Amino acid sequence: MTTDAAPETRSFEADVARLLHLMVHAVYSDKDVFLRELISNAADACEKLRYELLSDPSLTGEDAGQPRITVTLDADARQLTVEDNGIGMSEVDLVEALGTIARSGTKAFMDRVAAAKEGEGAQLIGQFGVGFYSAFMVADRVDVFSRRAGSGAAAHWSSDGLGTYSVQLVEPSAAPARGTRIILHLKEDAASYTEPHATQRIITAQSGHVAVPIFLKDKPDAEARQIADGVALWTRPKSEITAEEYTDFYRSAAGQFDEPALTLHYRAEGLHEYSVLAFLPQMRPFDLFDPDRSGRMKLYVRRVFITDEAEILPRYLRFMRGLVDSNDLPLNVSREMIQESPVLSAIQKGVTSRVLAELEKLASKDVDAYRAFWENFGAVLKEGLYEDFARREALLGLARFRSTASGEGWRSLADYVGAIKDNQTAIYYATGSDLDRLASSPQLEGFRARGIEVLLLTDQVDSFWVTAGIDYQGKPFKSVTQGLADLSLIPLADGHGAAAPASEEVGGFIAYVKAMLGDEVADVRVSERLTESAVCLVAPDNAMDRQLEKLLAGAGRLDAAAKPVLEINPRHELIGRLSALAEDSALREDAARLLLDEARIADGELPSDPRAFSARLARVIGQAAG
Repeated sequence: MTTDAAPETRSFEADVARLLHLMVHAVYSDKDVFLRELISNAADACEKLRYELLSDPSLTGEDAGQPRITVTLDADARQLTVEDNGIGMSEVDLVEALGTIARSGTKAFMDRVAAAKEGEGAQLIGQFGVGFYSAFMVADRVDVFSRRAGSGAAAHWSSDGLGTYSVQLVEPSAAPARGTRIILHLKEDAASYTEPHATQRIITAQSGHVAVPIFLKDKPDAEARQIADGVALWTRPKSEITAEEYTDFYRSAAGQFDEPALTLHYRAEGLHEYSVLAFLPQMRPFDLFDPDRSGRMKLYVRRVFITDEAEILPRYLRFMRGLVDSNDLPLNVSREMIQESPVLSAIQKGVTSRVLAELEKLASKDVDAYRAFWENFGAVLKEGLYEDFARREALLGLARFRSTASGEGWRSLADYVGAIKDNQTAIYYATGSDLDRLASSPQLEGFRARGIEVLLLTDQVDSFWVTAGIDYQGKPFKSVTQGLADLSLIPLADGHGAAAPASEEVGGFIAYVKAMLGDEVADVRVSERLTESAVCLVAPDNAMDRQLEKLLAGAGRLDAAAKPVLEINPRHELIGRLSALAEDSALREDAARLLLDEARIADGELPSDPRAFSARLARVIGQAAG
């Protein structure tokens, strides 16, 4: 097949153009990552071909050679070439793969790069896994020649990374017989990547454990020599693998640039046989909070890559990176059949249980390491409390919390229950978005006065899992902003005098406030939970927690919020003075409505009518000044 058509010039998708701009103009402390990314892509192409060959052996054509990756150096032309004999790409594939970015999270990454200070790039780049586009850090032009397996057509993609690219069909002889050839026209300051010894060292350090043999040609007419044997790391005994080899594989397979905080490598035998090589990152991957919450564990069958879309681990363990290689799944299994496979279900159960068991060991053996894990991934792990009933007990044991007793540290539920007060029937919590404001909220005063610990929950998921009917060692979870506080059976701590009953005068004032506010609140009542503040808002007895209500309303999932309950501290000096005002006093009416607005403000809300609030406040200040 031949073509005389001129190349078609296209603009990059907006996100790609912005990414390339950042690549070229940002300063990175280590640009070697581009080799790892290109070799990883080449290895994936070889693995994809191995999978496709299961259903169509003819795809190899006349070249049925073993998978291989060849890196060719050309110092005279200042070029570096990475070539594979994998699945290859058609003209359409080149446009889709190299002109757009399909994986979500790109914008978030680019925002972080743009905001990063000079010198932080090496950390950011590893968190993204920039793939093919990392080539533009070292090249001022990149040419890609590719021919898809089973096709006679070859295509050429080319770009200088400045906003456009060209693509066209070319003579088949210009491309590999099958697979992809990427030619990097290196920048002047990247000429060192044509030096054989330096480049070999980088490749063996970063990509020496990919499951495809790697060959290096010191110059275009030199004999290719093998520098990596393609033996999959997970098939080797643990005793023969060094920590450095695990780290190199983790960086290559996971697209991370940190070191693993935990490495899990084992072989399961028995009813089902499979190997697991999984890593817990030290740093948060950039895509941790993607809306689709997809995992990043790859599935192999007898070393043949099948898919990276099988949910090997539940979504609340999506921070784990790695793979599972099964001996029991059939090689010709379709990606659709995988999700219904009882073998995969057994693997999912086994791997999940093992990961949770390893986290339990880490929590008991290395408190500092577990604290670092929790600060990075605790908000994600807590999703399992809402989603995974079968493992809820184990997850509750792993959970850590800030509380009114934790200071700067973290508390487990075992710690909480171990310090529980006599007659305390629940585990109390408060939810919100700001830890400091939550710790100083008026609803906590009565609990603090009695020495009752309150969990301070600031992650969005906290508002949901606590409503799932969960208990720990027989103690249910109860919000401090929901219903009656029920603190009468727990005595005040030393230094706090016994609460005097409300006087008849104060009782009359509270009744007056209730009548004055009318339908604005569900009720106005004496508070057991207030010791320092005059008022606070809580949810009615059978209504949802107020923070959850706000989240649902903000997401458009709630038509109307429940009217709050206004609680008044009858022992507060201000309430006593207001109670002494004449019933027909205009000041008393303004004060009643200002108390509700004060409670709203303390709860992080705005007054319902800011202009009326301002007018009332001005009248009260004016009267006090007069």
